[in-house]
Amino acid sequence: MRVILFGATGMIGQGVLRECLADERVTAVLAVGRRPTGVPHPKLREIRHAGLTDLGPIEDELRGHDACFYCLGVSSAGMREPDYRRVTYDFALAAGRTLARLNPGSAFVYVSGAGTDAGARAMWARVKGETENALLELPLAAYVFRPGYIQPLHGVTPQTPLYRVAYMVTRPLWPLLRKLFAEEVTTTERIGQAMIAVAEHGAAKRILGPADINAL
Repeated sequence: MRVILFGATGMIGQGVLRECLADERVTAVLAVGRRPTGVPHPKLREIRHAGLTDLGPIEDELRGHDACFYCLGVSSAGMREPDYRRVTYDFALAAGRTLARLNPGSAFVYVSGAGTDAGARAMWARVKGETENALLELPLAAYVFRPGYIQPLHGVTPQTPLYRVAYMVTRPLWPLLRKLFAEEVTTTERIGQAMIAVAEHGAAKRILGPADINAL
């Protein structure tokens, strides 16, 4: 399986990259982003590309892949809707539309969030919901992950300082959270493993919550 990974330097992307490199079913990973991952591995190739609304210059590199794991995202805190929409909707749809044309029918797994709804009053939930809907209409085997609370494992580090502090506080509570809220929490490891499973075999649902991700 040849995989394209967007957002490999973020918290979820780091975890997904780790699982892809460790899994024998994944033969090659192409990481597309604005920053290097800093991970040396024979299966990994990286493309530095800042203009994520226009993938035309790198289209030849994107052909012939079986799956795309789209983990790129930002917090909406302090962002105006046009800026958040550009990063959330425009970037994701540029990737989805390009891959639907280059690799029709390939798997596309989009990381969204719990509470996403195109009809919501909250800006972030509405924009993410519109993004989900648009991706699911493309000629791809598209799936949406809504993971809820995510525990980073194996040295994965959040990029946002506030999130780093929050995870430092909650790390000692993880065993209790996993026990009390097993249906509502997951890990970076399980997300990566579930993406590979979906790309290989599909899933019964196209929108998957934490319990679905853990089951996969």
